[in-house]
Amino acid sequence: MNNEYKPIQDYYPDELSYCYGCGRLNEHGHQLKSFWDGDETIARFTPKPYHIAIPNYVYGGLIASLIDCHGTGTAALASYRAEEREPDSLPPFRFVTASLQVDFLKPIPLGSELELRGTVLERKGRKVVSEISVSANKVICARGRVVAVQMPENMLKNN
Repeated sequence: MNNEYKPIQDYYPDELSYCYGCGRLNEHGHQLKSFWDGDETIARFTPKPYHIAIPNYVYGGLIASLIDCHGTGTAALASYRAEEREPDSLPPFRFVTASLQVDFLKPIPLGSELELRGTVLERKGRKVVSEISVSANKVICARGRVVAVQMPENMLKNN
């Protein structure tokens, strides 16, 4: 595949690119970018000073949001890879979260770049299950499990 190092979010159609966590067209969002690194997916994010929980530490809701979006990005990446398709091929794979579980292992200091790594645990039909780890300063601080399902076609029709 030629596009292994371009973030999957850059391939999402414009009408599906407004997500607060990963939408490239949401100027107020995180604009998370997920791509392959061998058999894992990877994304990086540096929290801003306003992502504060208590002085010097990152708000846990931000971490859950990043795990959520990296999980759906991981699902899309895994689906294209499994079908040996390029990410710009049609129909597009776009996922939504069916379940999100987050375990906070250590407080995350503000000012640290976060590294998210995703591992696909299961891919079956329209469902992809992944485990996402969040590290700060090379220490895993949070882990999440994301069950992502392929976006139902009627979600756009309701807007």
